[in-house]
Amino acid sequence: MGGTQESGTEGIHGGKDGRGGLGHVLSGVAVAVGFVLFLGAFVWGALVYQPYTVPTDSMMPTVNPGDRVLAQRIDGGEVRRGDVVVFTDSMWSDSPMVKRVVGIGGDTVKCCGEGGRLTVNGKELDEPYIEHTKPGATAGTGTGTGTGTGTGLGVASDTPFEVTVPEGNLFLLGDRRSASLDSRAHLQEAGQGTVARSAVHARVDALAWPSMAMLERPGTYASLPGGTSQPGPLRLQLAAVLAGAALVVLGAAYGPVVRVLGRGRRREPAGAR
Repeated sequence: MGGTQESGTEGIHGGKDGRGGLGHVLSGVAVAVGFVLFLGAFVWGALVYQPYTVPTDSMMPTVNPGDRVLAQRIDGGEVRRGDVVVFTDSMWSDSPMVKRVVGIGGDTVKCCGEGGRLTVNGKELDEPYIEHTKPGATAGTGTGTGTGTGTGLGVASDTPFEVTVPEGNLFLLGDRRSASLDSRAHLQEAGQGTVARSAVHARVDALAWPSMAMLERPGTYASLPGGTSQPGPLRLQLAAVLAGAALVVLGAAYGPVVRVLGRGRRREPAGAR
Protein backbone atom coordinates (compact mmCIF):
# COMPACT_ATOMS: atom_id res chain seq x y z
CA MET A 1 0.00 0.00 0.00
CA GLY A 2 2.90 2.31 0.77
CA GLY A 3 4.34 1.53 -2.67
CA THR A 4 1.10 2.55 -4.31
CA GLN A 5 1.05 5.89 -2.49
CA GLU A 6 4.68 6.60 -3.44
CA SER A 7 3.99 5.70 -7.06
CA GLY A 8 0.95 8.00 -7.11
CA THR A 9 2.97 10.83 -5.61
CA GLU A 10 5.67 10.51 -8.25
CA GLY A 11 2.99 10.52 -10.94
CA ILE A 12 1.83 13.94 -9.78
CA HIS A 13 5.13 15.58 -8.82
CA GLY A 14 7.39 14.00 -11.41
CA GLY A 15 10.30 11.54 -11.37
CA LYS A 16 13.17 11.40 -8.94
CA ASP A 17 15.15 13.94 -10.96
CA GLY A 18 12.43 16.55 -10.39
CA ARG A 19 11.24 16.64 -14.01
CA GLY A 20 7.89 15.90 -15.59
CA GLY A 21 4.44 15.83 -14.04
CA LEU A 22 1.57 18.29 -14.16
CA GLY A 23 3.09 20.60 -11.54
CA HIS A 24 6.30 21.04 -13.50
CA VAL A 25 4.40 21.66 -16.72
CA LEU A 26 2.40 24.40 -15.01
CA SER A 27 5.55 25.90 -13.48
CA GLY A 28 7.14 26.01 -16.94
CA VAL A 29 4.07 27.75 -18.32
CA ALA A 30 4.19 30.26 -15.45
CA VAL A 31 7.86 31.06 -16.18
CA ALA A 32 7.16 31.48 -19.90
CA VAL A 33 4.15 33.74 -19.32
CA GLY A 34 6.13 35.69 -16.72
CA PHE A 35 8.97 36.34 -19.16
CA VAL A 36 6.49 37.49 -21.81
CA LEU A 37 4.80 39.88 -19.37
CA PHE A 38 8.08 41.17 -17.95
CA LEU A 39 9.91 41.76 -21.23
CA GLY A 40 6.76 42.80 -23.09
CA ALA A 41 6.01 45.52 -20.55
CA PHE A 42 9.55 46.89 -20.85
CA VAL A 43 9.35 46.95 -24.66
CA TRP A 44 5.89 48.55 -24.49
CA GLY A 45 7.19 51.17 -22.06
CA ALA A 46 10.18 51.97 -24.31
CA LEU A 47 7.83 52.53 -27.25
CA VAL A 48 5.37 54.72 -25.32
CA TYR A 49 7.63 56.64 -22.92
CA GLN A 50 10.84 58.62 -23.17
CA PRO A 51 12.97 59.64 -20.17
CA TYR A 52 14.12 63.25 -19.74
CA THR A 53 16.31 65.00 -17.23
CA VAL A 54 15.01 68.47 -16.33
CA PRO A 55 18.04 70.82 -16.07
CA THR A 56 16.42 73.99 -14.68
CA ASP A 57 14.35 75.04 -11.67
CA SER A 58 11.55 76.66 -13.72
CA MET A 59 9.08 73.84 -12.93
CA MET A 60 9.60 73.78 -9.16
CA PRO A 61 8.04 72.62 -6.93
CA THR A 62 6.47 70.10 -9.33
CA VAL A 63 9.81 69.06 -10.87
CA ASN A 64 13.17 69.88 -9.33
CA PRO A 65 16.37 70.48 -11.33
CA GLY A 66 18.09 67.19 -12.09
CA ASP A 67 14.89 65.16 -11.72
CA ARG A 68 14.37 62.33 -14.18
CA VAL A 69 10.87 62.22 -15.63
CA LEU A 70 8.96 59.82 -17.88
CA ALA A 71 7.16 61.55 -20.75
CA GLN A 72 4.56 59.82 -22.89
CA ARG A 73 5.13 60.25 -26.61
CA ILE A 74 2.03 62.00 -27.94
CA ASP A 75 0.81 64.06 -30.85
CA GLY A 76 0.35 67.76 -30.17
CA GLY A 77 -3.35 67.39 -30.87
CA GLU A 78 -3.72 65.34 -27.67
CA VAL A 79 -2.56 68.17 -25.39
CA ARG A 80 -5.02 69.53 -22.82
CA ARG A 81 -4.87 72.43 -20.38
CA GLY A 82 -2.84 71.61 -17.29
CA ASP A 83 -0.52 69.16 -19.07
CA VAL A 84 3.21 69.40 -18.43
CA VAL A 85 4.71 68.97 -21.90
CA VAL A 86 8.10 68.56 -23.54
CA PHE A 87 8.48 70.69 -26.66
CA THR A 88 11.11 72.18 -28.94
CA ASP A 89 10.69 75.62 -30.48
CA SER A 90 13.58 77.35 -32.24
CA MET A 91 12.32 80.76 -31.05
CA TRP A 92 12.78 79.60 -27.45
CA SER A 93 15.73 77.22 -27.54
CA ASP A 94 17.34 74.48 -29.60
CA SER A 95 16.95 72.10 -26.65
CA PRO A 96 13.75 70.44 -25.41
CA MET A 97 11.91 72.48 -22.79
CA VAL A 98 9.40 71.49 -20.10
CA LYS A 99 6.46 73.80 -19.27
CA ARG A 100 2.81 73.61 -18.26
CA VAL A 101 0.00 74.32 -20.74
CA VAL A 102 -2.37 76.95 -19.32
CA GLY A 103 -4.15 77.97 -22.52
CA ILE A 104 -5.08 76.39 -25.86
CA GLY A 105 -6.30 77.83 -29.16
CA GLY A 106 -9.14 80.34 -28.67
CA ASP A 107 -8.49 80.88 -24.95
CA THR A 108 -7.95 84.31 -23.45
CA VAL A 109 -5.29 83.98 -20.75
CA LYS A 110 -4.91 86.92 -18.39
CA CYS A 111 -3.02 87.85 -15.28
CA CYS A 112 -3.92 88.82 -12.91
CA GLY A 113 -7.52 88.49 -11.82
CA GLU A 114 -8.99 89.18 -8.44
CA GLY A 115 -6.76 87.82 -5.71
CA GLY A 116 -3.75 87.74 -8.04
CA ARG A 117 -4.83 84.58 -9.82
CA LEU A 118 -4.45 83.55 -13.43
CA THR A 119 -7.68 83.57 -15.46
CA VAL A 120 -8.63 81.56 -18.55
CA ASN A 121 -11.70 82.84 -20.39
CA GLY A 122 -12.61 84.81 -17.27
CA LYS A 123 -12.38 81.78 -14.94
CA GLU A 124 -9.94 82.17 -12.07
CA LEU A 125 -7.61 79.21 -11.69
CA ASP A 126 -6.74 77.62 -8.37
CA GLU A 127 -3.12 76.59 -8.98
CA PRO A 128 -1.83 74.59 -5.99
CA TYR A 129 1.09 73.29 -8.08
CA ILE A 130 2.88 76.65 -8.48
CA GLU A 131 5.37 78.47 -6.30
CA HIS A 132 3.80 81.80 -5.45
CA THR A 133 5.84 84.89 -4.72
CA LYS A 134 4.45 88.05 -3.19
CA PRO A 135 5.12 91.28 -5.07
CA GLY A 136 8.52 92.66 -4.14
CA ALA A 137 10.27 89.29 -3.81
CA THR A 138 13.41 88.93 -5.88
CA ALA A 139 12.59 87.51 -9.31
CA GLY A 140 14.63 84.49 -10.24
CA THR A 141 15.27 83.41 -6.67
CA GLY A 142 11.82 82.44 -5.48
CA THR A 143 12.93 83.36 -1.96
CA GLY A 144 12.10 86.03 0.54
CA THR A 145 9.18 86.79 2.81
CA GLY A 146 5.88 85.59 1.52
CA THR A 147 7.29 82.86 -0.72
CA GLY A 148 5.93 79.34 -0.65
CA THR A 149 3.73 76.84 -2.38
CA GLY A 150 -0.03 76.73 -2.55
CA THR A 151 -2.65 79.38 -3.16
CA GLY A 152 -3.26 82.70 -1.48
CA LEU A 153 0.41 83.70 -1.18
CA GLY A 154 0.64 86.42 -3.83
CA VAL A 155 0.18 86.84 -7.57
CA ALA A 156 0.45 84.03 -10.10
CA SER A 157 2.74 86.18 -12.26
CA ASP A 158 4.80 89.30 -11.63
CA THR A 159 4.26 90.24 -15.30
CA PRO A 160 0.72 91.39 -16.16
CA PHE A 161 -0.50 90.21 -19.55
CA GLU A 162 -3.56 89.33 -21.61
CA VAL A 163 -3.22 87.00 -24.59
CA THR A 164 -5.75 85.40 -26.93
CA VAL A 165 -4.16 82.14 -28.02
CA PRO A 166 -4.24 81.54 -31.82
CA GLU A 167 -5.92 78.34 -33.01
CA GLY A 168 -3.48 75.45 -33.10
CA ASN A 169 -1.21 77.07 -30.51
CA LEU A 170 -0.53 76.76 -26.77
CA PHE A 171 0.30 79.24 -24.01
CA LEU A 172 2.88 77.77 -21.60
CA LEU A 173 4.13 78.80 -18.17
CA GLY A 174 6.59 77.36 -15.68
CA ASP A 175 5.34 76.45 -12.21
CA ARG A 176 8.02 78.62 -10.64
CA ARG A 177 6.62 81.81 -12.10
CA SER A 178 9.27 84.07 -10.57
CA ALA A 179 12.13 82.24 -12.31
CA SER A 180 10.67 80.79 -15.51
CA LEU A 181 11.43 82.01 -19.01
CA ASP A 182 8.16 81.00 -20.63
CA SER A 183 5.46 82.47 -22.89
CA ARG A 184 5.61 85.74 -20.93
CA ALA A 185 9.18 86.31 -22.13
CA HIS A 186 8.02 86.16 -25.78
CA LEU A 187 4.90 88.34 -25.61
CA GLN A 188 6.30 90.81 -28.18
CA GLU A 189 7.02 88.10 -30.74
CA ALA A 190 4.65 86.71 -33.37
CA GLY A 191 1.96 84.66 -31.67
CA GLN A 192 2.48 86.55 -28.37
CA GLY A 193 4.64 83.85 -26.87
CA THR A 194 2.46 80.92 -27.91
CA VAL A 195 3.88 77.69 -29.31
CA ALA A 196 2.43 75.52 -32.08
CA ARG A 197 0.92 72.23 -30.97
CA SER A 198 3.19 70.51 -33.47
CA ALA A 199 6.20 71.56 -31.36
CA VAL A 200 5.07 69.23 -28.56
CA HIS A 201 6.42 65.69 -28.69
CA ALA A 202 5.76 64.32 -25.20
CA ARG A 203 3.70 64.82 -22.04
CA VAL A 204 5.23 64.24 -18.59
CA ASP A 205 3.35 61.43 -16.88
CA ALA A 206 5.53 60.65 -13.87
CA LEU A 207 8.62 61.45 -11.85
CA ALA A 208 11.10 58.58 -12.05
CA TRP A 209 14.18 59.71 -10.10
CA PRO A 210 15.10 60.45 -7.33
CA SER A 211 11.46 60.13 -6.26
CA MET A 212 8.77 58.07 -7.97
CA ALA A 213 5.29 59.56 -8.35
CA MET A 214 2.59 60.03 -10.94
CA LEU A 215 1.98 63.62 -12.05
CA GLU A 216 -1.58 64.54 -11.15
CA ARG A 217 -3.85 66.35 -13.63
CA PRO A 218 -4.88 69.70 -12.12
CA GLY A 219 -8.58 69.70 -11.25
CA THR A 220 -8.86 73.44 -11.83
CA TYR A 221 -8.98 72.86 -15.60
CA ALA A 222 -11.55 70.06 -15.48
CA SER A 223 -14.56 72.37 -15.81
CA LEU A 224 -13.21 74.10 -18.92
CA PRO A 225 -14.20 72.77 -22.38
CA GLY A 226 -12.15 69.70 -23.28
CA GLY A 227 -11.36 68.91 -19.65
CA THR A 228 -8.02 67.40 -18.72
CA SER A 229 -6.02 64.58 -20.27
CA GLN A 230 -5.97 61.01 -19.01
CA PRO A 231 -2.80 59.39 -17.62
CA GLY A 232 -0.89 57.09 -19.95
CA PRO A 233 -0.53 53.31 -19.50
CA LEU A 234 2.40 53.54 -17.06
CA ARG A 235 0.52 51.97 -14.12
CA LEU A 236 -0.57 49.05 -16.30
CA GLN A 237 3.00 48.57 -17.55
CA LEU A 238 4.38 48.55 -14.00
CA ALA A 239 1.71 46.04 -12.95
CA ALA A 240 2.69 43.79 -15.88
CA VAL A 241 6.38 43.99 -14.89
CA LEU A 242 5.62 43.05 -11.27
CA ALA A 243 3.23 40.26 -12.26
CA GLY A 244 5.75 38.88 -14.74
CA ALA A 245 8.57 38.94 -12.19
CA ALA A 246 6.36 37.16 -9.63
CA LEU A 247 5.41 34.41 -12.10
CA VAL A 248 9.05 33.83 -13.07
CA VAL A 249 10.16 33.57 -9.43
CA LEU A 250 7.28 31.32 -8.37
CA GLY A 251 7.56 29.10 -11.44
CA ALA A 252 11.32 28.73 -11.12
CA ALA A 253 11.05 27.95 -7.39
CA TYR A 254 8.54 25.12 -7.88
CA GLY A 255 11.04 22.42 -8.92
CA PRO A 256 13.57 22.98 -6.10
CA VAL A 257 10.79 23.16 -3.49
CA VAL A 258 9.29 19.85 -4.69
CA ARG A 259 12.70 18.16 -4.63
CA VAL A 260 13.39 19.35 -1.07
CA LEU A 261 9.95 18.16 0.09
CA GLY A 262 10.47 14.82 -1.70
CA ARG A 263 13.79 14.21 0.04
CA GLY A 264 12.15 15.00 3.38
CA ARG A 265 9.44 12.40 2.76
CA ARG A 266 11.95 9.73 1.72
CA ARG A 267 13.89 10.24 4.97
CA GLU A 268 10.81 9.53 7.14
CA PRO A 269 10.98 6.21 9.11
CA ALA A 270 8.92 3.39 7.60
CA GLY A 271 6.78 3.19 10.74
CA ALA A 272 5.69 6.79 10.31
CA ARG A 273 3.49 5.78 7.39
